Amino acid sequence: MTSGPRRAPRGQATGYDPERAAFWNGPGRRVARRNLLLSVLTEHIGFSVWSIWSVLVLFMSPRNGLDFTPGEKLLLVVTPTVVGALLRIPYSHAVLRFGGRTWTVLTTGLLLIPTALTWYFVQRPGTSLWVFLVIAALTGSGGGSFGSSMTNIARFYPRRHQGWALGVNAGGGNLGVAVVQAVGVVVIATAGDTSPSLVAAVYLPLLVLATLLAAAGMDDLDPGPVPRGVIREGLRQPDTWWICLLYVGTFGSFIGYGFAFGLVLQAQFGSSALQAASCAVVGPLLGSLARPLGGRLADRWGGARVTAAVFVLLSAGTAVLLVASARSSAALFVTAFTVLFVLTGAGNGAVYRMIPWVLARRSHAPGAGAPEPGGAEADALRAQRLTAAVIGVTGAAGALGGAAVNLVFRAAYDRHGSGEPAFWAFLLCYVLCAVVVRVRYLRPDAGPAGGDPEPVREPEPTHV
Repeated sequence: MTSGPRRAPRGQATGYDPERAAFWNGPGRRVARRNLLLSVLTEHIGFSVWSIWSVLVLFMSPRNGLDFTPGEKLLLVVTPTVVGALLRIPYSHAVLRFGGRTWTVLTTGLLLIPTALTWYFVQRPGTSLWVFLVIAALTGSGGGSFGSSMTNIARFYPRRHQGWALGVNAGGGNLGVAVVQAVGVVVIATAGDTSPSLVAAVYLPLLVLATLLAAAGMDDLDPGPVPRGVIREGLRQPDTWWICLLYVGTFGSFIGYGFAFGLVLQAQFGSSALQAASCAVVGPLLGSLARPLGGRLADRWGGARVTAAVFVLLSAGTAVLLVASARSSAALFVTAFTVLFVLTGAGNGAVYRMIPWVLARRSHAPGAGAPEPGGAEADALRAQRLTAAVIGVTGAAGALGGAAVNLVFRAAYDRHGSGEPAFWAFLLCYVLCAVVVRVRYLRPDAGPAGGDPEPVREPEPTHV
Protein backbone atom coordinates (compact mmCIF):
# COMPACT_ATOMS: atom_id res chain seq x y z
CA MET A 1 0.00 0.00 0.00
CA THR A 2 1.43 3.36 -1.03
CA SER A 3 1.33 6.05 1.58
CA GLY A 4 0.83 9.67 0.63
CA PRO A 5 2.95 12.60 1.56
CA ARG A 6 2.75 13.48 5.21
CA ARG A 7 1.84 17.14 5.75
CA ALA A 8 3.02 18.60 9.02
CA PRO A 9 0.99 21.40 10.66
CA ARG A 10 3.26 24.08 9.21
CA GLY A 11 2.77 22.76 5.70
CA GLN A 12 5.78 20.49 5.22
CA ALA A 13 5.20 17.42 3.07
CA THR A 14 7.53 14.45 3.49
CA GLY A 15 7.85 11.24 1.53
CA TYR A 16 7.02 12.96 -1.75
CA ASP A 17 8.23 11.10 -4.88
CA PRO A 18 6.47 12.06 -8.15
CA GLU A 19 8.56 9.66 -10.26
CA ARG A 20 6.79 6.64 -8.72
CA ALA A 21 3.76 6.01 -10.92
CA ALA A 22 1.58 4.63 -8.11
CA PHE A 23 2.32 7.60 -5.87
CA TRP A 24 1.83 10.15 -8.67
CA ASN A 25 -1.47 8.64 -9.71
CA GLY A 26 -2.65 8.68 -6.10
CA PRO A 27 -1.92 11.60 -3.77
CA GLY A 28 0.97 13.09 -5.74
CA ARG A 29 -1.06 14.58 -8.57
CA ARG A 30 -3.48 16.26 -6.16
CA VAL A 31 -0.71 17.83 -4.07
CA ALA A 32 1.14 18.99 -7.18
CA ARG A 33 -1.94 20.64 -8.67
CA ARG A 34 -2.72 22.52 -5.46
CA ASN A 35 0.80 23.87 -5.21
CA LEU A 36 0.85 24.70 -8.92
CA LEU A 37 -2.38 26.71 -8.64
CA LEU A 38 -1.09 28.78 -5.73
CA SER A 39 2.31 29.15 -7.35
CA VAL A 40 0.68 30.56 -10.48
CA LEU A 41 -1.32 33.03 -8.37
CA THR A 42 1.64 34.36 -6.40
CA GLU A 43 3.98 34.46 -9.38
CA HIS A 44 1.33 36.20 -11.47
CA ILE A 45 0.99 39.00 -8.92
CA GLY A 46 4.77 39.14 -8.56
CA PHE A 47 5.14 39.65 -12.30
CA SER A 48 2.51 42.38 -12.24
CA VAL A 49 4.39 44.27 -9.53
CA TRP A 50 7.67 43.68 -11.38
CA SER A 51 6.29 45.17 -14.59
CA ILE A 52 4.13 47.90 -13.04
CA TRP A 53 6.56 50.64 -14.08
CA SER A 54 6.07 49.80 -17.74
CA VAL A 55 2.51 51.08 -17.17
CA LEU A 56 3.22 53.95 -14.78
CA VAL A 57 5.66 55.63 -17.19
CA LEU A 58 2.79 56.06 -19.64
CA PHE A 59 1.06 58.28 -17.05
CA MET A 60 4.08 60.49 -16.45
CA SER A 61 3.62 63.91 -18.06
CA PRO A 62 3.79 67.62 -17.14
CA ARG A 63 0.06 67.52 -16.39
CA ASN A 64 0.57 65.41 -13.25
CA GLY A 65 3.90 66.93 -12.25
CA LEU A 66 5.92 63.86 -13.26
CA ASP A 67 7.74 65.17 -16.32
CA PHE A 68 10.56 62.85 -17.36
CA THR A 69 12.32 62.37 -20.69
CA PRO A 70 11.84 59.18 -22.76
CA GLY A 71 15.34 58.10 -21.73
CA GLU A 72 14.51 58.55 -18.04
CA LYS A 73 11.28 56.60 -18.45
CA LEU A 74 13.16 53.74 -20.09
CA LEU A 75 15.58 53.82 -17.17
CA LEU A 76 12.63 53.35 -14.81
CA VAL A 77 11.61 50.34 -16.89
CA VAL A 78 15.11 48.84 -17.06
CA THR A 79 15.87 49.13 -13.33
CA PRO A 80 13.37 46.55 -12.01
CA THR A 81 14.22 44.28 -14.93
CA VAL A 82 17.88 44.14 -13.92
CA VAL A 83 17.14 43.72 -10.20
CA GLY A 84 14.64 40.94 -10.88
CA ALA A 85 17.16 39.19 -13.09
CA LEU A 86 19.93 39.28 -10.49
CA LEU A 87 17.61 37.99 -7.75
CA ARG A 88 16.54 34.91 -9.69
CA ILE A 89 19.71 32.96 -8.89
CA PRO A 90 19.63 33.38 -5.09
CA TYR A 91 15.84 32.94 -5.09
CA SER A 92 16.08 29.59 -6.90
CA HIS A 93 18.68 28.45 -4.36
CA ALA A 94 16.74 29.76 -1.34
CA VAL A 95 13.60 27.79 -2.17
CA LEU A 96 15.57 24.55 -1.80
CA ARG A 97 16.82 25.61 1.62
CA PHE A 98 13.63 27.08 3.09
CA GLY A 99 10.89 25.29 1.16
CA GLY A 100 8.36 26.48 -1.41
CA ARG A 101 5.63 27.49 1.04
CA THR A 102 7.89 29.38 3.42
CA TRP A 103 9.77 31.23 0.70
CA THR A 104 6.64 32.08 -1.29
CA VAL A 105 4.87 33.52 1.76
CA LEU A 106 7.92 35.61 2.67
CA THR A 107 8.64 37.03 -0.79
CA THR A 108 5.00 37.69 -1.68
CA GLY A 109 4.38 39.48 1.60
CA LEU A 110 7.48 41.65 1.19
CA LEU A 111 6.15 42.95 -2.14
CA LEU A 112 3.67 44.99 -0.14
CA ILE A 113 6.50 47.42 0.70
CA PRO A 114 7.44 48.63 -2.80
CA THR A 115 3.80 48.52 -3.92
CA ALA A 116 2.74 50.78 -1.05
CA LEU A 117 5.67 53.13 -1.73
CA THR A 118 4.68 53.27 -5.39
CA TRP A 119 1.09 54.09 -4.48
CA TYR A 120 2.22 56.90 -2.17
CA PHE A 121 4.90 58.64 -4.25
CA VAL A 122 3.21 58.63 -7.67
CA GLN A 123 0.62 60.92 -6.05
CA ARG A 124 3.36 63.42 -5.17
CA PRO A 125 4.07 65.87 -8.04
CA GLY A 126 7.70 66.88 -8.30
CA THR A 127 9.08 63.67 -6.79
CA SER A 128 12.71 63.24 -7.84
CA LEU A 129 13.75 60.59 -10.34
CA TRP A 130 16.09 58.90 -7.83
CA VAL A 131 13.14 58.20 -5.50
CA PHE A 132 11.29 56.42 -8.25
CA LEU A 133 14.45 54.52 -9.24
CA VAL A 134 14.83 53.19 -5.69
CA ILE A 135 11.18 52.11 -5.59
CA ALA A 136 11.47 50.56 -9.06
CA ALA A 137 14.49 48.59 -7.89
CA LEU A 138 12.48 47.24 -4.94
CA THR A 139 9.67 46.13 -7.24
CA GLY A 140 12.31 44.07 -9.06
CA SER A 141 11.94 41.47 -6.32
CA GLY A 142 8.69 40.47 -8.02
CA GLY A 143 10.75 39.26 -10.97
CA GLY A 144 13.06 37.26 -8.73
CA SER A 145 10.14 35.12 -7.61
CA PHE A 146 10.17 33.42 -11.02
CA GLY A 147 13.38 31.55 -10.18
CA SER A 148 12.07 30.18 -6.88
CA SER A 149 8.62 29.40 -8.28
CA MET A 150 9.93 27.40 -11.25
CA THR A 151 12.45 25.52 -9.12
CA ASN A 152 9.76 24.66 -6.61
CA ILE A 153 7.17 23.43 -9.11
CA ALA A 154 9.72 21.30 -10.98
CA ARG A 155 10.11 19.26 -7.77
CA PHE A 156 6.37 18.49 -7.57
CA TYR A 157 6.05 16.98 -11.06
CA PRO A 158 7.62 13.93 -12.74
CA ARG A 159 9.98 14.71 -15.59
CA ARG A 160 7.54 13.51 -18.24
CA HIS A 161 5.06 16.25 -17.17
CA GLN A 162 7.49 19.06 -16.38
CA GLY A 163 7.18 20.73 -19.78
CA TRP A 164 3.46 21.26 -19.25
CA ALA A 165 3.74 22.10 -15.53
CA LEU A 166 6.58 24.59 -15.95
CA GLY A 167 4.79 26.08 -18.95
CA VAL A 168 1.58 26.61 -16.97
CA ASN A 169 3.47 28.02 -14.00
CA ALA A 170 5.55 30.41 -16.06
CA GLY A 171 2.68 31.28 -18.39
CA GLY A 172 0.48 32.20 -15.44
CA GLY A 173 3.27 34.40 -14.14
CA ASN A 174 3.90 35.96 -17.52
CA LEU A 175 0.21 36.86 -17.69
CA GLY A 176 0.95 39.38 -14.97
CA VAL A 177 2.66 41.54 -17.61
CA ALA A 178 -0.54 41.63 -19.65
CA VAL A 179 -2.90 42.03 -16.70
CA VAL A 180 -1.09 45.04 -15.25
CA GLN A 181 -1.27 46.60 -18.72
CA ALA A 182 -5.00 45.91 -18.74
CA VAL A 183 -5.34 47.53 -15.30
CA GLY A 184 -3.59 50.57 -16.74
CA VAL A 185 -6.03 50.69 -19.67
CA VAL A 186 -9.02 50.55 -17.32
CA VAL A 187 -7.60 53.28 -15.10
CA ILE A 188 -6.83 55.56 -18.04
CA ALA A 189 -10.24 54.94 -19.62
CA THR A 190 -12.18 55.58 -16.41
CA ALA A 191 -10.09 58.00 -14.33
CA GLY A 192 -7.85 59.54 -16.98
CA ASP A 193 -4.08 59.49 -17.33
CA THR A 194 -3.44 61.55 -14.20
CA SER A 195 -4.23 58.84 -11.61
CA PRO A 196 -1.35 56.35 -11.69
CA SER A 197 -1.75 55.57 -7.97
CA LEU A 198 -4.91 53.59 -8.76
CA VAL A 199 -2.80 51.00 -10.62
CA ALA A 200 -0.72 50.32 -7.52
CA ALA A 201 -3.79 50.41 -5.27
CA VAL A 202 -5.30 47.43 -7.10
CA TYR A 203 -2.40 45.19 -6.07
CA LEU A 204 -2.22 45.97 -2.36
CA PRO A 205 -5.22 43.78 -1.34
CA LEU A 206 -4.26 41.14 -3.92
CA LEU A 207 -0.83 40.76 -2.34
CA VAL A 208 -2.39 40.29 1.09
CA LEU A 209 -4.81 37.67 -0.27
CA ALA A 210 -2.10 35.79 -2.18
CA THR A 211 0.16 35.70 0.87
CA LEU A 212 -2.59 34.26 3.07
CA LEU A 213 -3.60 31.65 0.49
CA ALA A 214 0.01 30.53 0.00
CA ALA A 215 0.43 30.16 3.77
CA ALA A 216 -2.74 28.08 4.02
CA GLY A 217 -2.39 25.85 0.96
CA MET A 218 1.21 25.37 -0.18
CA ASP A 219 3.70 22.73 0.98
CA ASP A 220 7.37 22.69 1.92
CA LEU A 221 9.01 19.60 0.45
CA ASP A 222 11.85 18.07 2.39
CA PRO A 223 14.78 20.21 1.25
CA GLY A 224 17.53 17.98 2.59
CA PRO A 225 21.05 19.33 2.81
CA VAL A 226 21.76 21.92 0.11
CA PRO A 227 25.33 21.26 -1.04
CA ARG A 228 27.68 24.15 -1.41
CA GLY A 229 28.88 24.96 -4.85
CA VAL A 230 25.80 23.71 -6.71
CA ILE A 231 25.51 27.01 -8.58
CA ARG A 232 29.21 26.88 -9.46
CA GLU A 233 28.71 23.35 -10.71
CA GLY A 234 25.85 24.56 -12.87
CA LEU A 235 27.98 27.37 -14.26
CA ARG A 236 30.66 24.85 -15.23
CA GLN A 237 28.20 23.04 -17.47
CA PRO A 238 28.67 24.25 -21.08
CA ASP A 239 25.00 23.60 -21.78
CA THR A 240 24.03 26.14 -19.11
CA TRP A 241 25.48 28.92 -21.23
CA TRP A 242 23.98 27.70 -24.48
CA ILE A 243 20.55 27.43 -22.87
CA CYS A 244 21.02 30.90 -21.35
CA LEU A 245 21.62 32.29 -24.84
CA LEU A 246 18.46 30.63 -26.12
CA TYR A 247 16.42 31.93 -23.20
CA VAL A 248 17.76 35.44 -23.77
CA GLY A 249 16.35 35.10 -27.27
CA THR A 250 12.91 33.97 -26.09
CA PHE A 251 12.19 35.32 -22.61
CA GLY A 252 14.51 38.30 -23.02
CA SER A 253 12.46 39.26 -26.06
CA PHE A 254 9.15 38.60 -24.33
CA ILE A 255 9.83 40.64 -21.21
CA GLY A 256 11.81 43.33 -23.04
CA TYR A 257 9.06 43.81 -25.62
CA GLY A 258 6.38 43.65 -22.91
CA PHE A 259 8.02 46.40 -20.88
CA ALA A 260 8.90 48.63 -23.83
CA PHE A 261 6.12 48.13 -26.37
CA GLY A 262 3.94 51.00 -25.14
CA LEU A 263 6.87 53.43 -25.21
CA VAL A 264 7.90 52.14 -28.64
CA LEU A 265 4.44 52.90 -30.01
CA GLN A 266 4.57 56.39 -28.54
CA ALA A 267 8.03 57.04 -30.00
CA GLN A 268 7.42 55.36 -33.38
CA PHE A 269 3.87 56.44 -34.15
CA GLY A 270 3.00 59.13 -31.59
CA SER A 271 0.34 56.98 -29.90
CA SER A 272 -1.58 58.38 -26.94
CA ALA A 273 -1.26 56.79 -23.49
CA LEU A 274 -4.58 54.98 -23.92
CA GLN A 275 -3.71 53.72 -27.41
CA ALA A 276 -0.27 52.55 -26.33
CA ALA A 277 -1.55 50.78 -23.21
CA SER A 278 -4.40 49.14 -25.15
CA CYS A 279 -2.07 47.71 -27.79
CA ALA A 280 0.45 46.64 -25.16
CA VAL A 281 -2.09 44.31 -23.52
CA VAL A 282 -2.72 41.88 -26.37
CA GLY A 283 0.83 40.74 -27.13
CA PRO A 284 1.89 39.76 -23.58
CA LEU A 285 -1.51 38.12 -23.04
CA LEU A 286 -1.21 35.86 -26.08
CA GLY A 287 2.47 35.22 -25.41
CA SER A 288 1.72 34.10 -21.86
CA LEU A 289 -1.02 31.75 -23.07
CA ALA A 290 1.38 30.34 -25.67
CA ARG A 291 3.97 29.34 -23.07
CA PRO A 292 2.17 26.19 -21.82
CA LEU A 293 1.53 25.29 -25.46
CA GLY A 294 5.25 25.54 -26.17
CA GLY A 295 5.95 23.28 -23.19
CA ARG A 296 3.32 20.79 -24.34
CA LEU A 297 4.70 20.72 -27.89
CA ALA A 298 8.19 20.23 -26.46
CA ASP A 299 6.93 17.31 -24.36
CA ARG A 300 5.68 15.70 -27.54
CA TRP A 301 8.26 16.65 -30.17
CA GLY A 302 11.33 17.56 -28.14
CA GLY A 303 12.46 20.91 -26.79
CA ALA A 304 15.20 21.55 -29.33
CA ARG A 305 12.99 20.91 -32.35
CA VAL A 306 10.33 23.32 -31.12
CA THR A 307 12.94 25.90 -30.09
CA ALA A 308 14.61 25.78 -33.50
CA ALA A 309 11.28 26.31 -35.26
CA VAL A 310 10.50 29.26 -32.97
CA PHE A 311 13.74 31.06 -33.82
CA VAL A 312 13.23 30.59 -37.54
CA LEU A 313 9.76 32.12 -37.25
CA LEU A 314 11.04 34.92 -34.98
CA SER A 315 13.56 35.83 -37.66
CA ALA A 316 10.80 36.00 -40.28
CA GLY A 317 8.55 38.05 -37.98
CA THR A 318 11.31 40.55 -37.25
CA ALA A 319 11.87 40.98 -40.98
CA VAL A 320 8.17 41.91 -41.26
CA LEU A 321 8.69 44.46 -38.47
CA LEU A 322 11.43 46.09 -40.50
CA VAL A 323 9.10 46.32 -43.49
CA ALA A 324 6.32 47.82 -41.33
CA SER A 325 8.73 50.36 -39.86
CA ALA A 326 10.02 51.37 -43.28
CA ARG A 327 6.46 51.85 -44.55
CA SER A 328 5.26 53.56 -41.32
CA SER A 329 2.41 51.05 -41.17
CA ALA A 330 1.12 51.01 -37.60
CA ALA A 331 -1.34 48.18 -38.29
CA LEU A 332 1.30 45.87 -39.76
CA PHE A 333 3.74 46.87 -37.01
CA VAL A 334 1.31 45.97 -34.18
CA THR A 335 0.28 42.73 -35.93
CA ALA A 336 3.88 41.61 -36.42
CA PHE A 337 4.77 42.49 -32.85
CA THR A 338 1.81 40.48 -31.57
CA VAL A 339 3.00 37.45 -33.53
CA LEU A 340 6.47 37.88 -32.02
CA PHE A 341 4.93 37.83 -28.54
CA VAL A 342 3.19 34.53 -29.30
CA LEU A 343 6.40 32.99 -30.65
CA THR A 344 8.51 34.13 -27.71
CA GLY A 345 5.94 32.71 -25.31
CA ALA A 346 6.00 29.31 -27.03
CA GLY A 347 9.79 29.46 -27.14
CA ASN A 348 9.96 30.12 -23.39
CA GLY A 349 8.14 26.88 -22.68
CA ALA A 350 10.27 24.89 -25.12
CA VAL A 351 13.61 26.17 -23.80
CA TYR A 352 12.70 25.46 -20.18
CA ARG A 353 11.60 21.97 -21.21
CA MET A 354 15.15 21.36 -22.41
CA ILE A 355 16.84 22.02 -19.04
CA PRO A 356 16.02 18.85 -17.05
CA TRP A 357 16.46 16.66 -20.12
CA VAL A 358 19.81 18.13 -21.08
CA LEU A 359 21.22 17.78 -17.57
CA ALA A 360 19.83 14.28 -17.05
CA ARG A 361 21.14 13.05 -20.39
CA ARG A 362 24.53 14.73 -19.96
CA SER A 363 24.97 13.10 -16.56
CA HIS A 364 24.53 9.67 -18.16
CA ALA A 365 26.66 10.41 -21.22
CA PRO A 366 30.11 8.82 -21.64
CA GLY A 367 32.71 10.82 -19.76
CA ALA A 368 30.18 12.40 -17.43
CA GLY A 369 32.06 11.19 -14.39
CA ALA A 370 31.53 8.65 -11.65
CA PRO A 371 28.07 8.13 -10.21
CA GLU A 372 27.19 9.81 -6.95
CA PRO A 373 27.73 7.78 -3.75
CA GLY A 374 24.37 6.34 -2.82
CA GLY A 375 23.40 5.02 -6.23
CA ALA A 376 20.56 6.10 -8.52
CA GLU A 377 18.67 7.98 -5.79
CA ALA A 378 21.70 10.17 -5.05
CA ASP A 379 22.22 10.73 -8.79
CA ALA A 380 18.59 11.84 -9.14
CA LEU A 381 18.91 14.22 -6.18
CA ARG A 382 22.10 15.71 -7.62
CA ALA A 383 20.42 16.18 -11.03
CA GLN A 384 17.43 17.85 -9.33
CA ARG A 385 19.63 20.34 -7.48
CA LEU A 386 21.71 20.98 -10.57
CA THR A 387 18.51 21.58 -12.51
CA ALA A 388 17.41 24.09 -9.86
CA ALA A 389 20.71 25.94 -10.19
CA VAL A 390 20.51 26.04 -13.98
CA ILE A 391 16.86 27.19 -13.85
CA GLY A 392 17.94 30.11 -11.69
CA VAL A 393 20.89 31.03 -13.89
CA THR A 394 18.81 30.70 -17.07
CA GLY A 395 15.98 32.79 -15.64
CA ALA A 396 18.44 35.49 -14.63
CA ALA A 397 20.03 35.52 -18.06
CA GLY A 398 16.64 35.79 -19.75
CA ALA A 399 15.56 38.71 -17.60
CA LEU A 400 18.88 40.47 -18.21
CA GLY A 401 18.18 39.94 -21.88
CA GLY A 402 14.95 41.88 -21.36
CA ALA A 403 16.97 44.75 -19.91
CA ALA A 404 19.28 44.57 -22.91
CA VAL A 405 16.29 44.81 -25.25
CA ASN A 406 15.18 48.00 -23.54
CA LEU A 407 18.69 49.46 -23.67
CA VAL A 408 18.95 48.65 -27.38
CA PHE A 409 15.63 50.39 -27.98
CA ARG A 410 16.81 53.40 -25.99
CA ALA A 411 20.00 53.66 -28.02
CA ALA A 412 18.13 53.26 -31.31
CA TYR A 413 15.58 55.98 -30.60
CA ASP A 414 18.06 58.36 -28.95
CA ARG A 415 20.57 58.14 -31.79
CA HIS A 416 18.45 57.41 -34.85
CA GLY A 417 14.89 58.36 -33.91
CA SER A 418 13.73 54.95 -35.15
CA GLY A 419 13.59 51.39 -33.91
CA GLU A 420 15.01 49.90 -37.11
CA PRO A 421 18.60 49.48 -35.79
CA ALA A 422 17.17 47.62 -32.80
CA PHE A 423 15.14 45.30 -35.01
CA TRP A 424 18.24 44.47 -37.07
CA ALA A 425 20.07 43.58 -33.87
CA PHE A 426 17.21 41.33 -32.74
CA LEU A 427 17.08 39.64 -36.15
CA LEU A 428 20.79 38.75 -35.95
CA CYS A 429 20.27 37.39 -32.44
CA TYR A 430 17.45 35.09 -33.58
CA VAL A 431 19.50 33.76 -36.49
CA LEU A 432 22.41 33.05 -34.13
CA CYS A 433 20.13 31.19 -31.73
CA ALA A 434 18.68 29.07 -34.53
CA VAL A 435 22.21 28.09 -35.58
CA VAL A 436 23.14 27.19 -31.98
CA VAL A 437 20.14 24.88 -31.60
CA ARG A 438 20.89 23.20 -34.91
CA VAL A 439 24.59 22.67 -34.25
CA ARG A 440 24.47 21.88 -30.55
CA TYR A 441 21.28 19.88 -30.11
CA LEU A 442 19.93 18.77 -33.48
CA ARG A 443 23.03 17.48 -35.24
CA PRO A 444 22.87 13.76 -36.07
CA ASP A 445 25.67 12.81 -33.66
CA ALA A 446 24.23 14.68 -30.66
CA GLY A 447 23.19 11.35 -29.19
CA PRO A 448 21.58 10.96 -25.79
CA ALA A 449 23.44 14.00 -24.49
CA GLY A 450 21.60 16.26 -26.86
CA GLY A 451 18.78 18.43 -25.66
CA ASP A 452 16.14 16.85 -27.92
CA PRO A 453 15.77 13.19 -26.99
CA GLU A 454 12.95 11.20 -28.42
CA PRO A 455 9.90 11.79 -26.23
CA VAL A 456 9.59 9.12 -23.57
CA ARG A 457 6.27 7.31 -23.86
CA GLU A 458 5.99 6.21 -20.26
CA PRO A 459 2.84 4.22 -19.58
CA GLU A 460 0.24 6.31 -17.86
CA PRO A 461 -1.54 4.78 -14.85
CA THR A 462 -4.85 3.17 -15.72
CA HIS A 463 -6.65 4.64 -12.73
CA VAL A 464 -7.07 8.19 -11.52
